[in-house]
Amino acid sequence: MDPTGLGLPPLLAAFVFGLLGGAHCIGMCGGIMSALTFAVPPSMRSPARLSGLLLGYNLGRIASYTLAGALVASLGTVVALSSTARVGLQLFAALMLILMALYIANWWKGLLKVEALGRHLWRYLEPVGKRLMPVVKIPQAIGLGAIWGWLPCGLVYSMLAWSLATADPLRGALLMASFGLGTLPALLVTGFAARQLSTLIRHPATRTLAAIAIIAFALWQLVALLSQSATGH
Repeated sequence: MDPTGLGLPPLLAAFVFGLLGGAHCIGMCGGIMSALTFAVPPSMRSPARLSGLLLGYNLGRIASYTLAGALVASLGTVVALSSTARVGLQLFAALMLILMALYIANWWKGLLKVEALGRHLWRYLEPVGKRLMPVVKIPQAIGLGAIWGWLPCGLVYSMLAWSLATADPLRGALLMASFGLGTLPALLVTGFAARQLSTLIRHPATRTLAAIAIIAFALWQLVALLSQSATGH
């Protein structure tokens, strides 16, 4: 099932949303990426080693996103037993995208309440992640990334709502993997301390344009769903 209901490539859209959410990703995980870089002894900070650690961290993080997408989409297969329920899931996904846009642009922080839902699990995972630091080996980086992929994040939860609407574990997993790959450039930039590009990504104008693009997509989705419901398709 195409969660957009528009015949658009959902994986490409998820990747773009990851790119557009780069400013938020820097705020949530940028400190972790910087810590990974500076925790490496100066004598070991070769470009090859740092690249391996940063890519390892992100590989683990994206793997967790992919697993989460498969899990919630499996739940979607149970929920979406009727056409009405499927439409309801798609409407929910579109509304979550709008909330994500408001969050990215700093217009409304309602998703912080959604993030609170994941804090109980995070209390158990955070100590495990801290035991892996400082990270000096790629397996450590992958493990830390896999744990940090469960960090409570409204942006991720919005995309998980979209995965839920697919009601297909494989598509849900691929959707979250595509989203994770979209967030990769911003976090790698932060990890390598490229300040100019990092500043551009976090600029209010960039965040505003990203939010407008996501809202436009979500509204397009809502119009298509309402049109389909009106015609009985």
